[in-house]
Parts: sequence; C-alpha cells; structure tokens
Amino acid sequence: MLKIILKKNEEIEKLNGYPWIFSNEIDKFEGQFESGKVCSCYKSDGSFLCYGFFNANSKIMVRILSFDENEKIDKEFFKKRIAYAIEHRKNLGWSATRLIFSEADFLPGLVVDKYGDYLSVQFMSLGMDMIKQDIVDILVELTGCKGIYERSDMPTREKEGLEQTKGFLYGKFDPRVEIVEDDIHMIVDMENGQKTGYFLDQKLNRDILRLYAKDQIVLDAFSNVGGFALHACKYGAKHVDACDISQRACDEIMSNAKLNGYTQLETKCVDVFDYLHSPDIVNKYSVVILDPPAFSKNKDSIKKAYRGYKEINMQAMKIIKSGGYLLTFSCSQHMTPDLFMQMVNEAAHDAKRTVQFLDFRIQAPDHPALLQSEEQLYLKCMILRVK
Repeated sequence: MLKIILKKNEEIEKLNGYPWIFSNEIDKFEGQFESGKVCSCYKSDGSFLCYGFFNANSKIMVRILSFDENEKIDKEFFKKRIAYAIEHRKNLGWSATRLIFSEADFLPGLVVDKYGDYLSVQFMSLGMDMIKQDIVDILVELTGCKGIYERSDMPTREKEGLEQTKGFLYGKFDPRVEIVEDDIHMIVDMENGQKTGYFLDQKLNRDILRLYAKDQIVLDAFSNVGGFALHACKYGAKHVDACDISQRACDEIMSNAKLNGYTQLETKCVDVFDYLHSPDIVNKYSVVILDPPAFSKNKDSIKKAYRGYKEINMQAMKIIKSGGYLLTFSCSQHMTPDLFMQMVNEAAHDAKRTVQFLDFRIQAPDHPALLQSEEQLYLKCMILRVK
C-alpha cells in the first residue's frame, strides 16, 4: 500500500473532518503509485492519519475514507457505510430520495438517487469507479431495487482521469419512471434528465409553497421539469407560468401537468433573463420563484456569477406585485450564504424596493453537509416579501 506523509500541520483540518487531501499538502511518498487504490496517510511526525482513495492525476490526491488504522477497507467496509446512509433515508420515509451523497455520507465520489424501485448512480472518483461492481451488488442487496442506471456523464469525471459514461448497471427497464412527491405524480427521465434525473434537493422548498401559492399568479423561472410549478398548482395557485429556455423541459412540464389534471399551468420557452425585462409582466405575478442553474462552477467565475444572480433578482423585484413573495435560490457552492444575502440586499437596493426577509432555507436532509466542508452546503434559499 502506498504511504503518504503530509507536510507539518496539514493534518489539523483533516482531523476536524475535512474530507480531502490536496497534492500541495503532501511532503513525500513511500511505495508504488497505484491510482484508484487505497493508500495510507501519515502526519509529519510519522503517526497514522487516515486511509483514502489515491489518485495521482487529480488535484484532490486523497479522498479520505477512514481515520481508524485498524479498519479494513474492503467490501464489508463499504456495505456498512452504505447501510448507515440508507438508514437515515428510511427515517425520512420518501420514495424518491438521495440515498448517498458522496463525501457527506463518508463515501467519496458516490452519489445514489432512489426513484421508486429504481436507482440512479454516479461514480465521480477513480477509487469508487474501480469498485463499481461491488457497489452495485451491495445496493441491490440492501435496497432490493429492480434496476440501476448509471449517470456518470458529468465533466468532473475527466479531472479524475475517467471518461463520461451512462447506461444500465443492473436490470433492464424503461428509464422514464413515475414518482410521487407530495401526492404529485411526475415522470423522471433517468437517462436524459438533468443530473441523475430530477432535483431531489429542493423537495422541502417546493413543499413550502403551501404557505404562499393559494389564489396567486405564480412565475416559476428556470422551471426545468416543473417541480415548483406543479406544487404551486397543487396548493391552489390561480395561474402558473413555467419558464425555461429548453423546449424539451417545457414539454415535460406539460406532460406532468396533464398527469395530475392541472389546467392552470402554461409554459413559456424563453430566456428567463429576457422575460424578466418584459414590460408587460410588471405587476403580473404575486409569487416569483427563481431557481437558476449554477452560474459559478469555480472560484474564478464568482464575480460574473454574482452579477447574473443580482440581475435576475433585481428584475424579479421590479416586476413583482407589491406584497408579493419572491423565493430565490442559488445552487453555486462558491456563492456562500453570506455572499448570497449580500447579493439579494444589493438587488433590493438597486430595484428601489423595500424587502422583508421571511425565511432562509437549504437543501433537503437527504442531502447532508459535513460541518467542516462548506462546499457541501451549496443550496441556499431566501424567501422575501417585496413592497
């Protein structure tokens, strides 16, 4: 097994729970490089620190697995970890849920979403990809699922030296599966939908529309397949406009609306930035939902992303009815909660609107975050009342 010795004091952050060791934190190596295999890491004084997946081709050179020197990293180890993660989701009682959330569930590079009887999985690290069949066997045993579809088609795999890929890993089934969320029926496309098929992290934030949607005219901007729009319909909205730049997404929204018998929903295949500047929508909407994609993928792009977030929030505040509610989101991990709140405050100032701050929300509890890893607390929501 490759032995890695860290530079002095680099272990402090790791012992506090930070899950990664970067290449510039390593002092020296002893033994043969085996990317994708488990290595052992030591403090500068020679004492044991942890085991982890090693990858010489990644800036994240070690993804930490265990701080217990006596723990054996084998198939049984991963079975226990997966069982621990699943136990929490069973307590939530949701049929559509994230079963495993990578480092936040102590399983670096593995994401598993459950859609009814089927699983959608992502292998994002070389180490996890090399034990793919073991993971599949464990998931089948512990969940009793009818099928597993792989959605490892994200660009981040290339940083690990892996190709993007997707396809069936267990069973053959129609990857368009029906789920039920808050008594709303939806079709999730596990093969071609965004991420693993659906944004499960917004579950509780969609349900909060029960407090705001009744008898209102609602705009769901960046609607994707209509999760917020459908919840607005369920909770009694008078009319809902769902806007997305993708015609495919708009078609999915209408299919899901028909599945539930919602007739007050319409789609608009438009660029949301352009739509928010339309003079004919001023004072039209009493509830506006802004759930854009991540404008910032890295720290270098945060300034540009900040301007984008500020622009859509300012325009939403300008067009919303006085007394209306704005639910605004960011899923960019580099847009920290403090920075997000600063951006919204500046948007309100530039829009010349007086704003009441009602609620601050994060991702659903099937998407945990380690306290020591701020990157994992990526989803932020502010609920505002605009005068």
